[in-house]
Amino acid sequence: MSEAVLPQRFLIRRPGLLLSGLILAAVLAAAFAPTLFTGQDPITGVPSERLQGPSLAHLFGTDETGRDVFARVVHGAGLSLRATVLAVLVAFVAGSALGLLAGFRGGWLDSVVMRIVDVLQAVPPILLSLALVTALGFGTTNVAIAVGVAHLASFARLMRAEVLRVRSGVFVEAARASGVRWAGVLGRHVLPNALGPVLVLATVTVGIAVLEVSALSFLGFGASPPTPEWGALVAGGRNFLATAWWMTTFPGLTVAAVVLAANRVSRALDGERS
Repeated sequence: MSEAVLPQRFLIRRPGLLLSGLILAAVLAAAFAPTLFTGQDPITGVPSERLQGPSLAHLFGTDETGRDVFARVVHGAGLSLRATVLAVLVAFVAGSALGLLAGFRGGWLDSVVMRIVDVLQAVPPILLSLALVTALGFGTTNVAIAVGVAHLASFARLMRAEVLRVRSGVFVEAARASGVRWAGVLGRHVLPNALGPVLVLATVTVGIAVLEVSALSFLGFGASPPTPEWGALVAGGRNFLATAWWMTTFPGLTVAAVVLAANRVSRALDGERS
């Protein structure tokens, strides 16, 4: 059987994974090129078209000022995904660095880092990110940093565990015996062999970060109006649930679809790794 046929049969047998990939691809395309999906203005509305239901002219309906909800969801993808990526990067880079140093160096550094990790993991991530963003202030960047710091401990603990497993390997001992400095051993031998599970954790965290960034945006800590952001769009339709259900439903379904798709892809990657 040709190698080109194998991926096709693999995707046919796993339609959920295929659908999840298509959803994530569409969201990424919307984040980088929103005009491919809509030509409507997400900021300026038409008062005469306010609170219109879903139709061919307005797929997700319009809001209280006549703005196209679909256009706002599409243009909100860029800001929401940038915050998500920044949050995952903060957690991945900072957490991995702490876990790498703690696991490799050991001693008092390991004890201090792990006590900090224990404290961070004692608080639910959403509550910790809420406390942090309250201290940092409003804004999408601060929201992303708060969410990233809230998940830092998970990356640090996993990286430390992987480093402890790898550093006892024969190739690491041979590198040390040959006179390679600890930084060289760390960068050339330990880190590449410990990074795989941490990358899988990063993909799992993407879905969680989307949800938490949207939650903080829903509470009003994200971008200031009228900038479209998924959580803020859900919050903006709360007062119109009885008369304009689409203002909250469609942005909420978008968030749910992205979270589920990201989780499905991360489970597939985890399965392939194991």
